[in-house]
Amino acid sequence: MDIDTADGWTFRARAAGPVDGRPVLLLHGFPQTSRCWASQVAALGDAGYRAVAFDQRGYSPGARPPDPDRYAPDELVADVLAVADAFGFERFDLVGHDFGGSVAWMVAGHHPDRVRTLSIASTPHPAAFRNSYREGGEQNERSGYMRSFREAARGSLEADLLADDGAGLRFVFQGLDGDAVEEYVAALAEPGALVAAVDWYRSMSGRASAATPPAPMPTLYVWSDEDPAIGRSAAEATASLVTGPYRFEELAGVGHWVPELAADRFTELLLHHLAAHPH
Repeated sequence: MDIDTADGWTFRARAAGPVDGRPVLLLHGFPQTSRCWASQVAALGDAGYRAVAFDQRGYSPGARPPDPDRYAPDELVADVLAVADAFGFERFDLVGHDFGGSVAWMVAGHHPDRVRTLSIASTPHPAAFRNSYREGGEQNERSGYMRSFREAARGSLEADLLADDGAGLRFVFQGLDGDAVEEYVAALAEPGALVAAVDWYRSMSGRASAATPPAPMPTLYVWSDEDPAIGRSAAEATASLVTGPYRFEELAGVGHWVPELAADRFTELLLHHLAAHPH
């Protein structure tokens, strides 16, 4: 389905559950689409929630501005609120993974009146991430790919990843379901899509992201110990940046793609979190 927002963008989305159900918004990360939430959207819909996962700015053809500055964090946050408004969601439960998790932390911190509960897979609070990164140790090493994204000439890295039928992207997606990989590669092979996706990294500001206030709402954070992108120090430091009820869950033997690699466990944790905090 397509969602038109008041600011003129059209976002691709997938939804499930009764239209009057308790709203849940789910934000994907890089380099994926709303497809990463297929299991959770279906389960939430079956449980009576109104689940909506949308392809974010750059990933949706109708929301793909050519200017890299249009992918700054404040624009991404505004998109979440605009999509919620388009659905008539005054308050909603928010779920995020990877870069979508970072956006979710920012929405929750800066607009706590809109977010009932927060659930994050993989991504620590932006301040915890920046502090760990600046220490120059484990997280700094793990985040070397971000520096490569920001330093590469715009379009060159993207062309390399898409060469040979997306061989570079397919390598990143190792371990994921084959149908999901095909859908991701096809979406990111659309004209300008992967450039726009990498523009998120070009436009990010560590200082601005780290200024995100602590999350005051009930928060679930799920981290996996075989995630090559996020180290333990940043994950564990997130506890000090949540002022509401907090639950931290560590998944042993699971890689980065938590919503898919540990779909059953993550869905179970998410449904329990939502049920425990109905208001």
